[in-house]
Amino acid sequence: MDHEVYRLKNGIRILLKPTVSPIGHCCLIINAGARDEEEGKPGLAHFIEHLLFKGTKKRNTNQILNRLEVVGADLNAYTTKEYTCLHASFLHEHLERSIDLLQDIAFFSTFPEVEMEKEKGVIIDEILSYEDQPEEAINDDFESLLFKGNTLGENILGTKDSVSAFKKTDILNFIARTYNTHEIVFAISGNYKAGRVWALCDKYFGIIPENKKEKQRLKPIPNPKQELIITKPINQTHCILGSHAYSFHDDKKHGLLLLNNLLGGNGMSSRLNLEIREKYGIAYTIESNYTAFSDSGIFSIYFGTDEEKANKALKLVHKELKKVREQKLGVVQLQQAKQKFIGQIALGEENRMGVLISMAKSLIDFNRVDSLEEVFAKLNAVSASEILEIANEVFNPNLLNLLMFKPEEEN
Repeated sequence: MDHEVYRLKNGIRILLKPTVSPIGHCCLIINAGARDEEEGKPGLAHFIEHLLFKGTKKRNTNQILNRLEVVGADLNAYTTKEYTCLHASFLHEHLERSIDLLQDIAFFSTFPEVEMEKEKGVIIDEILSYEDQPEEAINDDFESLLFKGNTLGENILGTKDSVSAFKKTDILNFIARTYNTHEIVFAISGNYKAGRVWALCDKYFGIIPENKKEKQRLKPIPNPKQELIITKPINQTHCILGSHAYSFHDDKKHGLLLLNNLLGGNGMSSRLNLEIREKYGIAYTIESNYTAFSDSGIFSIYFGTDEEKANKALKLVHKELKKVREQKLGVVQLQQAKQKFIGQIALGEENRMGVLISMAKSLIDFNRVDSLEEVFAKLNAVSASEILEIANEVFNPNLLNLLMFKPEEEN
């Protein structure tokens, strides 16, 4: 086994992945994100993540930011629809310093009112910045279209109005309601002995009061197919085509991951890239993505191109989707697709922080962590018939939603 797990009395789990390296990594994953916000409060989880760096009972902002940077370490955080993640990378000898800081900001932040007001301005600027980037904004708007009526459809950043209205009580209520200690994992990788790690984590995380409140996540109901074209003051046409997809608990996710990589995943040899960029020179960027949530998922294809080429690009995308719906992959094609994806996953192991975060999430979601060999076995077990079935379910033309941003017409 390449990792060990230790559970504290309050339910927090500690995951250790030993490595031979002078660099250590750690991450705190909390199973609470944007979809856990109450109605009318989009952006709250992300707002909290920002404020965790703005003062605790024993440190001010400068002390927090300098605590690791003064020894050359890196500290950061992010929020997704379902998780909040704090992470740090550091020289081997600074493990306790890193554990101490992440524990402090995650559980003893004070959320000073003056810092709240300053950070509202920072996040509103971030929202405006995203709105100025159509390739980013279209992804958020597509999720809003697909999950309309569900918190999964809310923008992680929130809106200018929602962010401006946040109060300290909103923050404290969200944390009390969603930071379930039994759904928190602190993961460490580095050249450390388990006994030392367990002792340090007992010292810092063992004092956190147990919280067993269970979240009530409302499963999204697929909306009828929609096609929406919006004009904006932009130079290019941006387009997303996609649909609801499998949750990460669905066994078909492995087939869809493989199919997504074949169509428009990493690398220049994907079908969509070869057909639309290389053969016709239509789009500089064309890619597909599959994001799985605990009870749903999204499959989407994005491209950006000149306005006069957009319709042709869209037709070519539909042509490729029709191929995978109607033509079963041959033995060689399927094997090559598996080899390519498995190789990319293996190379991804070099990103040790990414691997550690993935392991921590897996422990939260499945109460286990698959080895690389187990992951590869599941991908190798996918058959051509399964790929065909998945393509017909997810790429059904009657279920594919379309969102397009077009340039405004010149007067």
